[in-house]
Amino acid sequence: MEYNKQRTMLIVVLIIIMWSCCYSHAQLSSDFYKQSCPSLFYVVRREVQRAVTRERRMAASLLRLFFHDCFVNGCDGSILLDDTSTSMGEKTAGPNNNSVRGFDVVDKIKSRVESLCPGVVSCADILAIILLDGPGWSVKLGRRDSTTASFTTANSGVIPPPTSTLDNLINRFRAQGLSSRDMVALSGAHTIGQARCVTFRDRIYNESNNIELSFALSRQRSCSAASGSSDNNEATLDIHSPGRFDLNYYRQLLNHRGLLTSDQVLYSGGSTDSLVVSYSRSLNAFYRDFVRGMVKMGDIKPLTGSSGEIRNNCRRPN
Repeated sequence: MEYNKQRTMLIVVLIIIMWSCCYSHAQLSSDFYKQSCPSLFYVVRREVQRAVTRERRMAASLLRLFFHDCFVNGCDGSILLDDTSTSMGEKTAGPNNNSVRGFDVVDKIKSRVESLCPGVVSCADILAIILLDGPGWSVKLGRRDSTTASFTTANSGVIPPPTSTLDNLINRFRAQGLSSRDMVALSGAHTIGQARCVTFRDRIYNESNNIELSFALSRQRSCSAASGSSDNNEATLDIHSPGRFDLNYYRQLLNHRGLLTSDQVLYSGGSTDSLVVSYSRSLNAFYRDFVRGMVKMGDIKPLTGSSGEIRNNCRRPN
């Protein structure tokens, strides 16, 4: 059991190691902390492994945290900032409130890093290392932290909602410099994710023309038609192998068993159908394109040089 819990995040990391060498184009450096914090990667890896051992779902949560950070004004750690008496951060914005999690894992890593290398490593880079680093390859680093967060931007639709149409998904990802291929590949992270009833209720009750009946009925057992006590009940996005980073998410879509509307629109007679078919057949193609997408996402508008700051505490600016 302990081995299986650790294996989920390890597989994600190894996928990225295997394919990442050729795809990072940001003006960052792979040896940025080589002299200033040489034990950084060891500390991050150890704490991530511990977190996933405690809760297997944390692998998916950390992936989502990185995604929601990068899509709001770039990969700058702004999602980690708490609300204050004078400003609202991104944590309580619609796409994040009672949904995005993993902040305590980042806090623990930051605390360990600060005890070794005070004032050196940014929270934005810690997020990147969590998802993009592994033995044999170091992620490009040198991001700095934003001093502000934007509740308004986070609520503006830059993060596609679970009810998104295919056109909306394509447009939202394109606005971040990501292609339709990147979008479909990155959606494959849902193979290890979960969703709350409130995010898929409308689909399982009102989209009968594009959902397999037995699947809808099975999900209705823990998600009532009316909002209320079942709102926060969770269901796995991949019903067959929710603990493995594999092809079953795409195979479910072929059978109209996507839990979220934004999942199933990837395979519903549109321009991305062929990509779903391709990834459902080839683990190699999925891994390759997933890594390309992750690295490109990590390159979204990083703060470098004298921009931003290195936060001492990820939850508040210095």
